[in-house]
Amino acid sequence: MPEERRDWSLRVRDLVKTFKEVRANDGITLRVEPGEVYGLLGPNGAGKSTLVKQVIGLLAPDSGTITLGPYDLVADPDAARQLCSYLPQAQMPIASFRARQAIDITGMIRGGDRDTVTRRRDELIEALDIGEWRDTLGAKLSGGVRRLVGFAMVTACPGRVMVLDEPTNDVDPLRRRLLWQEVRRLGDAGVAVLLVTHNVMEAERAVDRLAVIDRGRLLAEGTPSSLKAEDRGRLRLQVMLGPRVETPALPPFVQLHTRVGHNLMTVVAEAEAAHAIRWAQELMGLGLAEEYALGATTLEDVYIRLTGDVEAAGREAG
Repeated sequence: MPEERRDWSLRVRDLVKTFKEVRANDGITLRVEPGEVYGLLGPNGAGKSTLVKQVIGLLAPDSGTITLGPYDLVADPDAARQLCSYLPQAQMPIASFRARQAIDITGMIRGGDRDTVTRRRDELIEALDIGEWRDTLGAKLSGGVRRLVGFAMVTACPGRVMVLDEPTNDVDPLRRRLLWQEVRRLGDAGVAVLLVTHNVMEAERAVDRLAVIDRGRLLAEGTPSSLKAEDRGRLRLQVMLGPRVETPALPPFVQLHTRVGHNLMTVVAEAEAAHAIRWAQELMGLGLAEEYALGATTLEDVYIRLTGDVEAAGREAG
């Protein structure tokens, strides 16, 4: 079959990986299509990195299969490393290289010819707005810029699958938006993007589909909208409490609540919206709250309901 007509989807089926008595992956099955940005969402220790390391050929599963196009990535880990590009969560070791050199070297190691890699490098440096650091040694780059250079390194000559592990760590808000635009362009170019993150709000904006993983098991999978279907008819009321204010007594219409730091997040029925606003305004009038916001429930609410990871809410609210 001609290569362009092959099914290049990444297929993971019944994957199990155990460390001592802990099942890091417990029967995970998922599929990522070419051109799709697929989020792998879960708290620290959920099994995301273990899954990724098996996809890219760094770990062998106890059982289950991983295939990409005609390749069995478990039986042929060399093919996995050739066909999959990987941005690890740790910073790239580029202290002795100038930013442009690091991108060029990685692109050519990945099999790109010099002219193509040079053109792609210049495109990425401009798109990510890091031109002022193109000739700066990696040791002198900030963490955020170094992260962006690492992204450019692995996308200068992308594989069939692009695995991005927390790609926006340390990146400033403006360049985060630029990075997500480049992720979307990878998908539009036909690359299957596997995005590993615990940043719930960014995942909701960036992915086509996602899986929520916790304790090694896949808890839910679908589009952001489909995962929020169970929460339709509900609203999120977020209240910023004042310093040293204890959680106030909750009115009966509050269905769910979590608190991290000063942020009190509650879920109420749409029919109770007026009562919810009145309660929040009363808290402000008493000096217990500084501000509030009422809006649609988000993927963050689904994530907390599924995993109980309230710390995620604190990271986003902070």
